Amino acid sequence: MHDKLSEFQIAQLIIQSITKTITAEQQVILDHWLADKEHLALYNKIIDKNNIQDKFEIYKQIETERIYKNLEEKIANNNKKLRRLKVLNSLKYAAIAIVCLGIVYVYQTGYFNSKPLLTHPVENITLQLENGAVKIIKEDGTSEVRDSKGNIIGTQNGNQIVYSNDDANETLVYNTLKVPYGKRFEVLLSDGTHVHLNAGTSLKYPVKFLAGHNRKVFLKGEAYFDVAKDTDHPFIVKSDALCVKVLGTQFNFSSYPEDTENDVVLVEGSVKLFTTTDRQNKVVLKPGFMGSLNKRATAEIYTKPVITDVYTSWIDGELVFRNITFGNILKKMERHYNITIINNNVDLTNERFNASFRDEPIEKILEYFKITYKIDYQISNNQIIIN
Repeated sequence: MHDKLSEFQIAQLIIQSITKTITAEQQVILDHWLADKEHLALYNKIIDKNNIQDKFEIYKQIETERIYKNLEEKIANNNKKLRRLKVLNSLKYAAIAIVCLGIVYVYQTGYFNSKPLLTHPVENITLQLENGAVKIIKEDGTSEVRDSKGNIIGTQNGNQIVYSNDDANETLVYNTLKVPYGKRFEVLLSDGTHVHLNAGTSLKYPVKFLAGHNRKVFLKGEAYFDVAKDTDHPFIVKSDALCVKVLGTQFNFSSYPEDTENDVVLVEGSVKLFTTTDRQNKVVLKPGFMGSLNKRATAEIYTKPVITDVYTSWIDGELVFRNITFGNILKKMERHYNITIINNNVDLTNERFNASFRDEPIEKILEYFKITYKIDYQISNNQIIIN
C-alpha cells in the first residue's frame, strides 16, 4: 500500500514532516517509505537547509502580486462584506501557500535530484598586441604585458590589466582585448580610465594616449566606462553606428553588432552622442537618461529616462530584466552563460517580462520562467530548447 503512494502524496508527507504537522499515522507511512536507502538519501537532501534555501530562491521570485490581484478582483466582484473579510483574511496565508505548493512542485518535477545537463564551453580572454600577436589571459594569474620590442607596457593581475603611462613611445599603437561569452574583464587605460567589459565584448584602444590627440577607443559589445577627466583631450568611444564623446564621466555603452540598437546610459556627468555617418546628428545626454540609435530604422537618436542600475547591474554579475522582450532575454542569457538557446515558441519572442537574478545557475532561471510563466523547455545536445 505504502509503495503505491503517488509523488504528490509523498511530497505532502515531507512538507508536513518539515513543518512538524505530521500525524502519528502519517509518520508511520513516511517511515515505511524512508526504509528505502534511495528514498532516505533524497529526503535528507530535501530537508538540508542549504539545499532548501537554494531552491527557495526560485519561489521568492514568483509573482505573488498576481495571486493577490486575483483575490482582490474576487473581492471587487462581491458586494457581501462578510465574503470580503474572509477573502482579505486569506491574503496573509497566500505566501505560505505558494511556498508549500512550490516545494511540492519541485519534488514532482524532480528538481531536487536532477543532475546538471549543461556544460559551458571554456573560452579564453585574449589580448592582441600591436604586431598581431595574441596573448592568452588567465583570470586567476598574473603576467606582464610587453610590446613587440619587449618593453613592459602594463601588468595583468587577475581579472584586470593596468597600462602604464610611462611608456616613452610617442607612436600611436593599439591593443585589442576580447572577452568571450560567459566572462567579464576589466582594463585600466594609460590615462586612468577604468573600463568594465561584458561578455562577448571587444575593445580596441591605444597602449598610450598621446598629447594633442583625442582619446579614441573602438567598442564591439558592452562596456561600462569611468572616464578620467581631461578637458584638453576628449574621450571618444566609437561603435559601428554610434559614437560617444566625453571629457570625464561614467556611462554604459551597449553596441553588440547583432543587436538592432546601440544604447548609451549616462550615470553621471555629460556625454555627447552622434552617429558615425553624420556628426551633425548629435544629442547631449543628461544623467539618468538613455540615448538609443536603431541601426535598422532612421538615423535619429532618441532619449528617455531610465533607472541606471538596471543597465549597469551586469558589472556585479547580475541579470536584471525590466519590461524586456523574451527574445532579448534569451540573447542576454546566451552571452552571460555562453550557451545556445533555441526558441521554438515564436509567440513568446515579443512578450515582455520582469525578473532579477544574481549569480544564479541558468537552470534556476529556466525553472523560474517555467514555474512563473509556464514556459516549457528541454535540454538536448547541450542546448536549451524553448517549446
